[in-house]
Amino acid sequence: MTTMAAMYLPKFLEGSTELSVTGPKVLKTFHIFGLEINFTETVILEWIVMAVIIGLCIFLTRNLKVKAVSKRQVIAEMAVEAITNLVRDTMGKRWLSFTPYIATVFCFSIFGSLISLFGVRSVTSDFSVLLTWAAMTFILITATKIKYGGVGGYLKGFADPIPVMLPINILSEVATPTAMALRHFGNIAGGSIIMGLIYFGLTSLSHMIHLQVPVLTIGIPAVLSLYFDLFSDFMQAFIFIMLTMVFISNAGPSDDEAVSEAA
Repeated sequence: MTTMAAMYLPKFLEGSTELSVTGPKVLKTFHIFGLEINFTETVILEWIVMAVIIGLCIFLTRNLKVKAVSKRQVIAEMAVEAITNLVRDTMGKRWLSFTPYIATVFCFSIFGSLISLFGVRSVTSDFSVLLTWAAMTFILITATKIKYGGVGGYLKGFADPIPVMLPINILSEVATPTAMALRHFGNIAGGSIIMGLIYFGLTSLSHMIHLQVPVLTIGIPAVLSLYFDLFSDFMQAFIFIMLTMVFISNAGPSDDEAVSEAA
């Protein structure tokens, strides 16, 4: 059963043909120092995703051996080698220390999106989640610029190539994490809405021809789900980490520049 089928089949059986698009459910609201903080279903789902990732890592890396390795160790080594090669090819050898961060964001994005296959709201359909990831990337970009150019060099960069560019450079700096978050969020949320519209269109057609069971929703949504729930989720996760690697590596010198400075 597709994601939308699992979420909306009860509504069909109740005779509902309305599709509502809302944010995550607020489970509890806290008031701290005058601020209203909502505890939503996304928080619980994030902990579930983290537990799944941690459990999978423990399973794949248990009883590692040098010889006569198990199949799960082979899978783990292939995954580590793949992400390491991706970081090396994209950022350069001197940036390999970012591999754990890139791998974590990639896995969290994939599992956070695919959790919707179990009939719950995907973690990545909550904009606050994507904005948090983008904010972490923005902090790493800024830290890298300060590390290699100093605070003075970082601030001076806002006036390059001419001082009149200062407002535009500041806007560009702020727009980087926002654009990353919106791109990922828009594609995941948009895919969910499109699947919902298709599903409800087929359920409405089922009502029109007086079907007691939504037979028309069995095949078509399942095929489209291969794109919106699988291919698109992997692609968005890949695009997000690629942008992360490019922005961070561009904030510092390349491998060739580092070698020249060392010489």
